[in-house]
Amino acid sequence: MSHPDLVVVIPTLNEAGNVAELASRLNRVLEGIRWEAIFVDDDSTDGTRDELARLSEADPRIHMIHRIGRRGLSSACIEGMLSSCAPYIAIMDADLQHDETLLPAMYRTLARGEADIVVGSRYMDGGGVGDWDAKRRLISRCATRMGQALMKVEITDPMSGFFMLTRPLFERAVRRLSGKGFKLLVDILVSVKEPVRCVELPFVFRLRQAGDSKLDSLIAYEFGLMLYDKMFGHIIPSRFLMFVSAGLIGASLHLSVLWSILHVLEGSFIVAQATATLSAMLLNFAINNIFTHRDLRLRGRRMLCGLASFVAVCSVGGVASTGLGDFLYENSVPWWAAGLLGAVIGAVWNYAVSAVFVWKRHTAR
Repeated sequence: MSHPDLVVVIPTLNEAGNVAELASRLNRVLEGIRWEAIFVDDDSTDGTRDELARLSEADPRIHMIHRIGRRGLSSACIEGMLSSCAPYIAIMDADLQHDETLLPAMYRTLARGEADIVVGSRYMDGGGVGDWDAKRRLISRCATRMGQALMKVEITDPMSGFFMLTRPLFERAVRRLSGKGFKLLVDILVSVKEPVRCVELPFVFRLRQAGDSKLDSLIAYEFGLMLYDKMFGHIIPSRFLMFVSAGLIGASLHLSVLWSILHVLEGSFIVAQATATLSAMLLNFAINNIFTHRDLRLRGRRMLCGLASFVAVCSVGGVASTGLGDFLYENSVPWWAAGLLGAVIGAVWNYAVSAVFVWKRHTAR
C-alpha cells in the first residue's frame, strides 16, 4: 500500500458531534489526493473516541491517537505530525470552523514548490472572522500584532490554526518547538532560523455547529507563556518562572497570615507560623496546578493525593532551605545572602521534585 501524500492532523477534545461530518467533508474535497487524517484526542469524555473508532473501521485513512495525562492543542498537533511520514502536513480544528475546501489549493501550492507553508488567513482580503464580538476581535488583533513582532516572515494572520506545510519545514522546526499553548503556527515560524516561503489564502471563520468552545480566560496566559518560551525559555524555563512566581505569592500570604494571627488575634507564634505555612502551601499548590502545570492539571482524588505529596516535598525543601541558610549565616555570610541562597536551593528542590512526584506526566488528568 502506498504512503499518503497528505496528512491532516486534527486535535480533538469532546468533539463527538463534529468528527463524522469533518471526515465526510475531507473525503469529498480531497478526492484525487492520497490522504490520511490523524485525530489526536486528549481523553474526551463525550464519546468522541467511540465515534472515531467507528470512522476508522469504515475508512482505513482515518486514524486516532488517544492521549492520557497530556493536554494542549500544540503538543497534540506535534504528536500527530510526528506519527505520519506524509510529505505534506495540514493542521485544522475539528469544530468545522475552518474551511476544508481550501485544502486542495493549499496542497497544490506546496506540491508545485511555490511555498514552504500555506496559511489560511482571516485578515487578508476575502477573509473574515464571522460574527465574533468586539472583545474577541480585539484580543485576536492584539495577539496578531504580538506574533507578527516576533517573526521575520510577513504574514497577516500568525494566529491562524489552519495551515499546511512541507515535512522539511516541520523537520527544521520540530526540535525547537515549545509545544505550549494553542497557537502552533507562531511557534513554528519563530523556531525556524532560515527564511520561510509563506503563501496565505483567505477564508472566513465559520460558526461552531456542535460542542463547546475550548477558549477560556487562560488562553491569553498560554499564548504569553509560549512567547516567553521562544524569547527567554533557554535562559529560565517558563515552568520554573511560574513556580517561583507562585512561591512569591505564597510568601506574601504567609506573612499576612502570620502578622494577622500574632497582632490581631494575639495567638502564639507556633500556631501562627503553622497556619501561615499551611495556607501558603495550599495557595502555591492551587496556583501551580492551574497555571504552572496546566497541561498536567490534577483533578478529583488525584488532586488530593497531589496536594499531600506537594506538602511533603515543600516541607523537605523548607528544612533544607533553613538548614543551608543557618549554616551560611553561622559562617559569616551576610544574613540577606544566606537567606537568598537558602531560598534558591529550596525553590529548585521544590520545583524539581514536585515535577517528578506531584505532577507526573503519565498519571495526570
